[in-house]
Amino acid sequence: MNERVCARGGAPLTPYPPEFTNMLPGVNRVYQHEGKDYHLQAEDQGPEHACFDVRVYDGGTVLWHKRISYADLVAQKLPKMEQDEALGSLMEKTLHTVQAAIAKGKLA
Repeated sequence: MNERVCARGGAPLTPYPPEFTNMLPGVNRVYQHEGKDYHLQAEDQGPEHACFDVRVYDGGTVLWHKRISYADLVAQKLPKMEQDEALGSLMEKTLHTVQAAIAKGKLA
């Protein structure tokens, strides 16, 4: 079972529930455009759902949201490490596309 450890003192926190141990951590970044800081986030919903959510925030307000399937990736039955790498790559590519859309004025 995976345990989370507190940064101060190393005391264990509650263990991650089993449904979270197969999820890839999300990707977060701040994109600055025309004096604004946009928080871009890609969050895995787990292989049992085979999708991830992408959100664009401005000051805590969700400006845009989309759920993206990766069922085709799961169907390939890759080893976990390869699947995680492919999913991470897809998330990064998606955030680059979102940044380009913001720069062109299509999302903000």
